[in-house]
Amino acid sequence: MSTFQLTRTLAPDAAAADLRADVLHGLTRSPKELPPKWFYDARGSELFDAITRLPEYYPTRAEREILIARAPEIAAATGARTLVELGSGSSEKTRFLIDALLPGLAAYVPVDVSESALTGAAEALLADRPGLRVHALVADFTRSVALPETPGPRLVAFLGGTIGNLLPQERRSFLRAVRGMAAAGDGFLLGTDLVKDESTLVAAYDDAAGVTAEFNKNVLAVIDRELGADADPDDFDHVARWDREREWIEMRLRARHALTVKIPDLDLVVPFEAGEELRTEVSAKFRQEGVRAELAAAGFELTRWWTDGEDRFALSLATAR
Repeated sequence: MSTFQLTRTLAPDAAAADLRADVLHGLTRSPKELPPKWFYDARGSELFDAITRLPEYYPTRAEREILIARAPEIAAATGARTLVELGSGSSEKTRFLIDALLPGLAAYVPVDVSESALTGAAEALLADRPGLRVHALVADFTRSVALPETPGPRLVAFLGGTIGNLLPQERRSFLRAVRGMAAAGDGFLLGTDLVKDESTLVAAYDDAAGVTAEFNKNVLAVIDRELGADADPDDFDHVARWDREREWIEMRLRARHALTVKIPDLDLVVPFEAGEELRTEVSAKFRQEGVRAELAAAGFELTRWWTDGEDRFALSLATAR
């Protein structure tokens, strides 16, 4: 008998308060920046879905390839009775893991800030898996998350290369928090995009059809709608740049001319000089030795490393020490 339970750990106004704080902090500092989570309103999520189908954007296809090929190995290596997924979204790729872990899987615990995404994903999963128990958490995975009581061992999954959106100190804090969720012997499955040639990386974030540019500019539409701002996307150019020293892609919005953005809800006027850039995303790329070191610093031991056929993307399995 399948079951679905949903627990809300975020206050109803948490997202609105976070947006106000992030915009106020990010647009009054120098250089200006905003966190990438504000791309993802309904329109932004549609655009990102479109991005994952673009020929230039390989990470989703590469990770899916690994999951299809390696899910049985992951299941055998972990013997997980509970699967926790951070930032689960639609749970589309996770189906391969769930099916490999069944029938021994006692619970699936998806964690996401979007209640609608959680309920939609659960309905789709339960329709075809009558014995599955889903306990969804409406929570922000970048903060402390209290998991429900479920049988061990647990496997915590963080897929999609999303860890690359965290700056190094944020990654350290996040990985320590994940270790805090796990008991000794529990598993952690991490998706990481790998360092590769600059042309491939930049093209993945600056596609010929301009879908990523529209996605990048959508953050302005969110601020306009939610905070009464008057930012005009046509006043900005989309920029994707590879930082060789830090080994990450940066997405930015560059002002085409000198302008001001008024944000009445914050009683704020934000000036931009011609050519001034607003950073909207960092997407770090990784090497195996670096992933191993970061996991070890958080209390995990890297035990398995799988890549797609072209060595573009990796799934790593680590064990909590």
